[in-house]
Amino acid sequence: MTPRHPISKSSIKARRSSKRLIKPNEPKVSQQPFQSSIKPGLYIIASPIGNLGDITLRAIETLKSSSLIACEDTRITRRLLSHYNINIPTTAYHEHNANIALPRLIKRLKKNEIVSLISDAGTPLISDPGYRLVQAAIAEDIPITTTPGPVAAIAALTLSGLPTDSFFFAGFLPPKQTAKKNRICQLATIPATLIFYESPRRLSQTLKEMANIYGNRPAAVVREISKKFEEVRRGTIETLLNELNTVGQLRGEIVLIIGPPAPEKIIDNATIDSELIKALSEMSLRDSVEKIALSYDRPKREVYKRALAITSLDSS
Repeated sequence: MTPRHPISKSSIKARRSSKRLIKPNEPKVSQQPFQSSIKPGLYIIASPIGNLGDITLRAIETLKSSSLIACEDTRITRRLLSHYNINIPTTAYHEHNANIALPRLIKRLKKNEIVSLISDAGTPLISDPGYRLVQAAIAEDIPITTTPGPVAAIAALTLSGLPTDSFFFAGFLPPKQTAKKNRICQLATIPATLIFYESPRRLSQTLKEMANIYGNRPAAVVREISKKFEEVRRGTIETLLNELNTVGQLRGEIVLIIGPPAPEKIIDNATIDSELIKALSEMSLRDSVEKIALSYDRPKREVYKRALAITSLDSS
């Protein structure tokens, strides 16, 4: 039990005055009527991907000025709005109701209202149907702007330690195995860091498929960005796969980063000729050409000419 100490009058005064202070983590609410210079149009609002403090002042001002806020899940958005004392009507806009909700939003926008588009987390239009609303607004010549902010893909890339000078955002892979494998193969030769969103329950299987196709490239698994249990696992595809086999399924929202392929070695003609001579001693001209052209990614016509030159020298 905690011992009690006598309380002085000065300490009572201090406690009373401290109750009037605004806590550091709480937003300061202005007592003046809110006034804004935000003009009518569609506003793409980036929202926090974890910590509610990761939102810009301009985004808050725009949300407060809105006539309507279109969001993926009104319950999730309401938590953000309540945190900042924003009392603006919300409406659901997501992939399942876009056909019905989109015309209604365009109708509101054509009345010169301020409509904000916000996703559950991060920047709208990244892996959500927001682009359809933007396309419709463009077709109607409705003003569109954005309040830039968090994007999980970019945040994860900066934490990964992998090259950032060139990257490719691949979003979510197809859930079905064959389609997923085909998509991973399509991306294999892109000379850039690859960024994927992935479900925790599919992560191990995805890494296995990537190990078979990409080899043991450097990689990183970033989860729960800016949240309490933020974690970055860095290594190679195989080391990360081994870690998952040990620790089990991870939790939370995950971004998977795969390093770019190693630079291709420049194969000179002397090497091609040497390999052709070896192949011609073991197989037919046709098979030799096909093997070398495939192995060194050279046009068959070029390899065929070199093979003919070699065989003509041998016969002379």
